[in-house]
Amino acid sequence: MLDSMGIGLIMPVMPDLLIDLGGTDLSTAATWGGALAATFSVMQFLCGPTVGSVSDRFGRRPVLLISLMVMSTNYMVMGFAQSVWVMAAARIGAGIASATQSTANAYMADISKPDQKAQNFGLMGAAFGVGFIMGPVAGGFLGELGPRAPFFAAAILGAVNALFGFVVLSETVTDAIRRPFQWRRANPFGAFRYVGRLPGVTRLLIVFFFYNIAFFVYPSVWAYYTQESFGWDATMVGVSLGVFGFSMVVVQGGLIRIIVPRFGEHKTVILGYSITILAFTIYALAWEGWQVFALAPLTALGIIGGPALQGIMSRVANKDQQGELQGVLTSVGAVGAIFSPLIMTNVFGFFTGEDAPIYFPGAPFVFAMALVFIALVIFMGRTRLHDR
Repeated sequence: MLDSMGIGLIMPVMPDLLIDLGGTDLSTAATWGGALAATFSVMQFLCGPTVGSVSDRFGRRPVLLISLMVMSTNYMVMGFAQSVWVMAAARIGAGIASATQSTANAYMADISKPDQKAQNFGLMGAAFGVGFIMGPVAGGFLGELGPRAPFFAAAILGAVNALFGFVVLSETVTDAIRRPFQWRRANPFGAFRYVGRLPGVTRLLIVFFFYNIAFFVYPSVWAYYTQESFGWDATMVGVSLGVFGFSMVVVQGGLIRIIVPRFGEHKTVILGYSITILAFTIYALAWEGWQVFALAPLTALGIIGGPALQGIMSRVANKDQQGELQGVLTSVGAVGAIFSPLIMTNVFGFFTGEDAPIYFPGAPFVFAMALVFIALVIFMGRTRLHDR
């Protein structure tokens, strides 16, 4: 929750800071924002499996605490940055050490019963949603003090989070499930090879990949899309993200614990992806800001597919592979995050620039909708051998 607050704090002001640093317009700032996000994700792709293997060998606690301190330092560097290149260097360091989500998911897998993993991954999503309620809203209001203020607030929050973890976090990796560290399994390609041997997981990783490219349309273009379509300022962007976060909490903290036991993980994935396709279509065609707020509950309900898909894969993996699996998922998600900001921001710029063939700010959501449809088709073609 605290980690997602730090992420959410800086989202509403990122366009303004990039405009100030580069002296550019909104469309160019969106392209720079996409490049920075892609830089972060490249490092996640390269280092995600390594971090996962390290946590399988040395434990979740030290990996989480070190990661939080590095993230805190990077927020501080970005707050003082005087050029886009300093921002890029900070994102490289953050990408290398960004282990909070994957390692926390491995921690959750360690302490969850097999039939409760999807529901508990939903709790992780709910925690993210709570942070996303408070983070963007606070970031929007702090942005009134200047575009750098939320970065300093995020740095302080990261340090407090690390201290909190140091006090309360126990270790879940015991000698019974500790796996020796092996470089041939700690690089992304070796880790893919080992995890891909698990029954049916390769197809699910492909589904996960397409869905992540699509889902990253939100952090990639949301601030730009809402400013262009509805004339929102940083405060309104923050409020909209807070409403979305609240909807996520309701769905992943409560409804998913009803939906998964009732329908099973396979049908939950299908339901979630189908709802997401509908939500993206409506976003693409929205012409009033109130429609975005009205759509938030439906959008959040579509997220149930993510924890259900993770639950299927986590139950297939061995106990000593949970960190490795989450590291691979981080890498797959990172590849999606590399391509998504570059694609989505350039699609946005192409359809909103002066030479746009058709003025269509919602174009990135049409592209995202098509990707989720592809993911759904691939998922429905799999053999239901290991899920309920």
